[in-house]
Amino acid sequence: MPDLDSLEERLGVTFTDRSLLVRALTHRSYINENPDANEQDNERLEFLGDAVLDFVVGSYLYHRFPDMDEGELTALRAALVRTRSLAEFAQQMDIGACLRLGYGEDESGGRQRLPTLCAAFEAVVGAIYLDQGLDAVVPLVEKLAAPALERIMASSLHKDPKSEFQVWAQAAFNVTPHYEVVREEGPDHDKWFTVQVLLGDDVWGQGEGRSKQSAAQAAASNAMLRAENHDRAA
Repeated sequence: MPDLDSLEERLGVTFTDRSLLVRALTHRSYINENPDANEQDNERLEFLGDAVLDFVVGSYLYHRFPDMDEGELTALRAALVRTRSLAEFAQQMDIGACLRLGYGEDESGGRQRLPTLCAAFEAVVGAIYLDQGLDAVVPLVEKLAAPALERIMASSLHKDPKSEFQVWAQAAFNVTPHYEVVREEGPDHDKWFTVQVLLGDDVWGQGEGRSKQSAAQAAASNAMLRAENHDRAA
């Protein structure tokens, strides 16, 4: 059993139902190798934590940048909740050392694998939310997000998701994304655009903004979230 006391101290959370934390740390490879344990892996908690993180990070950015448009907020959120960022949060909390992995997964470097760490962080957030609600999630996420956000903005890592998605799409499918304006609303001096990004005929993301460019960037940011989920499932 991992050192849960130390992990709780790093997280700043003392669980009422510690079995939730244990489940959040349980990779499916452990269940596969211990079928008689009558336990669950962390995938349902990962699903929940992903949704909680989207909301908490979105709310954090909304209040921190009251004058920022929707397109850039979307790009920043995408940069903060992408696989690498969440895996780095897991590394800061030393979650990898606490994971319950199957022997083969452990021996092959599962504790350092970015998708595994990202999923575990999402699962831990889901467990905290179920145990104590948003009031316990928000301080942890904001503590980790604040310095990450400074690095992202200092390097403009969120500024060009269109280029990032194009590189990914060409590597994954040998296809170049194309963008379509699907809706224009408002008078000429105050237009609001909705843009979709497609790979072939498949819509991968949709975004909105006060210009076609900002809406396209928002669409690409959302497409990168789907791309990361695609990579995790691969």
